[in-house]
Amino acid sequence: MTATHPTHGAHAPSAKREWAGGLTVFAAVTLMLVGVLDIFRGIMGIAEDDVFVTTQNYVFKFDLTAWGWTHLVLGALAVLVGMGLGRGALWARVSGVVIAGLVVIANFLSLPYYPVWSVVMIAFSGFVIWALCVGGRSRT
Repeated sequence: MTATHPTHGAHAPSAKREWAGGLTVFAAVTLMLVGVLDIFRGIMGIAEDDVFVTTQNYVFKFDLTAWGWTHLVLGALAVLVGMGLGRGALWARVSGVVIAGLVVIANFLSLPYYPVWSVVMIAFSGFVIWALCVGGRSRT
């Protein structure tokens, strides 16, 4: 009696698709989380400038209210792109990498004003970029 068993290779494309889909969901949720947290950070910067520590000898000096608006806009864009990622849109994947990169740059530049939070946001955004670049469409 012979039984037909699927070979190990037959499950590989399905597993790869599931892995890529999982990374996309991870990126979408994380990007929306980064966006919401950046919106809150922007509101803090707009409403209360004195929440942030000011350093006198930092190379990049910014008006903290304008910096709050920058974080607010980046956060809103991150939430919108995260929603697009949830729907599986290709434009959202490309935009997600760009927005997460801009969030990394914005948080790097605001590092002396809110250092621990900036490092956390840089790490989250780095995970988003990694998930969007690695979890691409399967070519098989």
